Amino acid sequence: MSLLASLRARVTRRHPSLLRQRPREALPIELDQRRIYVLPTAFGIGFGAMLIVMLLGALNYNNNAALLLTCLLGAACAQSMYGAFRALHGLRLEAIRADHAEAGQALRVELRFTAPRRAHAGLCLHVGAAAHDFSVAAGAALNLPISLHSERRGWMELPALKLSSTWPFGLFRAWSWLRPDTRVLVYPAREAVGPPPAGTGAESTPAPRSHELGEDYAGLRAYQPGDSPRRIAWKASARNATLLLRLHEPPDAQALWHLQWSVLRGLDHETRIMRLARWVDEAHRGGQRWQLDLPAQSLGPDAGSAHYHACMSALALLP
Repeated sequence: MSLLASLRARVTRRHPSLLRQRPREALPIELDQRRIYVLPTAFGIGFGAMLIVMLLGALNYNNNAALLLTCLLGAACAQSMYGAFRALHGLRLEAIRADHAEAGQALRVELRFTAPRRAHAGLCLHVGAAAHDFSVAAGAALNLPISLHSERRGWMELPALKLSSTWPFGLFRAWSWLRPDTRVLVYPAREAVGPPPAGTGAESTPAPRSHELGEDYAGLRAYQPGDSPRRIAWKASARNATLLLRLHEPPDAQALWHLQWSVLRGLDHETRIMRLARWVDEAHRGGQRWQLDLPAQSLGPDAGSAHYHACMSALALLP
């Protein structure tokens, strides 16, 4: 083993977070002194060299004013190192929330940082080649949105996150690596164009309305996120002090779409998934009721956002 490889292995063993080898951690994550590293920046190295020249000149010419200025600048330099460390020390990553995205699209992730003891200024979060500058006030919380590229469907682990700061003077850079034990589900990409589901009549007739948009009144139910505001029964809601939705009976048997894995013979595995994803999306957008039949499970019949996300999640997790 070469000397360089031996040195790297030793540093990795003793300081895993220095080289992004820290194991994944459960939230919340708090930055303490054992995981924060500080080194001078290029500007800091040049500033230190200038201080050495000033010190030699002041001593050589026995100039007290120059010596005092050098000492003051040296004290400011030391304070800059401590300030960069304090900018990270005590910061907490409390929670992570991710939106839904299809494979190949940008995935929006929101990181929630808190500052329980003091303010943290001049922070920068590095995610790959992107950098996000932010600050957190004392006793407050900040939701920082970032964008990640999703390459394929299924579970996606968050990459290592690098937090750094050169506050206040840019002479020193303090940094720390975060590897939260969090993963997000990426939906499969939908087929761009293709035939409609078999037996739905989508080629020639308008799509039938869902069971909640039929002709026969069937009662009321509580409003749920994702329901259409057009179905809200405003008078009944005003009397009950809560939002209620009108329910209707199915207008006909054509309202149910059967989306079956078995009918897509002759297509490869991923093309089947992409076509079923498009069909699920079309049924959801058109207000249809549908049933998704996969090799190991069947979902539905049902409609609405919850059923849509359940179907897309099942497609994303297929082997």
